[in-house]
Amino acid sequence: MKQKIDNVLDRVKEPESGLTIAQLGLVEKLRYNPTRKKLYIFTSTIRHNRKQCCTVLQGLLISGTLNSLTAEFQKEFPDLAIEVV
Repeated sequence: MKQKIDNVLDRVKEPESGLTIAQLGLVEKLRYNPTRKKLYIFTSTIRHNRKQCCTVLQGLLISGTLNSLTAEFQKEFPDLAIEVV
């Protein structure tokens, strides 16, 4: 399971920088709940910029990246529900 998780974090890239989720450190931790068959993904918090327009754009980029991350985890673990926290 650990190898599959590492593969996903190395495979999914943030589109603007081209860096992987692992390189960006976007995921702080993962938690698996075997009873619920659920994998929780805990992400780093978004640091708010002084300019609101930048914060909105940053949020949109991260949202798209997290959607890609969720989709890749779902492919690797089709029997689990994936939740980004």
